Amino acid sequence: MTPLFTPDSVELNRKLPLWYQVSQSLRASILGRPPQAPDRLPPEDRLAEHYGVSVLTMRQALKELETEGLISRHRRRGTFIEPEARRARPVRLLGSVDTIVAQQSGEPTTLLGHGPEPVPAELAEYFPGQQEAMAYRRLRCERESGEPTNWACNLIRRDVANHIDPADLRRDWPMTKVLRDAVGVRISRITDTVEARLADPETARLLRVPLLSPILHYTGVTYDAEGRVVDVVRIHYRGDRFAFSVTLENLADHDERA
Repeated sequence: MTPLFTPDSVELNRKLPLWYQVSQSLRASILGRPPQAPDRLPPEDRLAEHYGVSVLTMRQALKELETEGLISRHRRRGTFIEPEARRARPVRLLGSVDTIVAQQSGEPTTLLGHGPEPVPAELAEYFPGQQEAMAYRRLRCERESGEPTNWACNLIRRDVANHIDPADLRRDWPMTKVLRDAVGVRISRITDTVEARLADPETARLLRVPLLSPILHYTGVTYDAEGRVVDVVRIHYRGDRFAFSVTLENLADHDERA
């Protein structure tokens, strides 16, 4: 019997469109899968049962991923993960943590270094009473060409960083997934800021772009269930590799029932 790919589980928020949350979770699982993982997905009804939604909702989520080129569906054969699935796609900010995981999953990642660093003055408000935080610097590259696409610096609260295994950061997992799935942090929300900047010397060197060329600078602040800041990440994206879009929907129109 052909082995099937088993996606991660997710706790759905009934205030957000279910199909969207399921598609984000499944996308994150697909992009973060190990190389040896099976490429065939379970049938619709089994996936629907896995996520606790209706088959209709599951079908809508699968249609979204098929449109993006992540999966292909074949009559009588089943649903398969595309081996050359597109990796760089716009971030769609709709309130789902899985959106962040999906966007940053799947790209080969190099851990540039980690260790305690002084908290920068502009970030001190997120680390009250703390002079230092644990910094993790990582570089992501395109899988096919090896060309760098972005580099990130995560500042993690020291008591949380004590539970991070650096090996998890070498598995191409985004920090959000490490904190949630490996460390067990209950993430309540992430606030995002995206702005245009010019490449400083370090960014120009790591991303192989000319000094002062345009980049997208992303700042994400992650809060736990108690409302405390767990992680502040600053990601520098090559301007020619990423785009960001925001989708605003009337959530009342998507009050689906599984």
